[in-house]
Amino acid sequence: MTKTVSMADDAYDALLGVKRPGESFSDVARRLARLAALDDVFDPSFRLEGDGRAWKDEVRRARDRDARPRADLG
Repeated sequence: MTKTVSMADDAYDALLGVKRPGESFSDVARRLARLAALDDVFDPSFRLEGDGRAWKDEVRRARDRDARPRADLG
């Protein structure tokens, strides 16, 4: 199903600026939504550097957090 979305010129320009060759605006929206979802998993101060060891450690910590039993699940 196709939806029509209105947006400000500056928002359109921002999306156009990150659009990759051959990518539709729907593809851009999906890619940015996935990146935004990662903000819920990773510490916002996290930065990928070096050989990626810090990234692997952060993923491991996120998995450990998600695997812990939660008292509110009752």
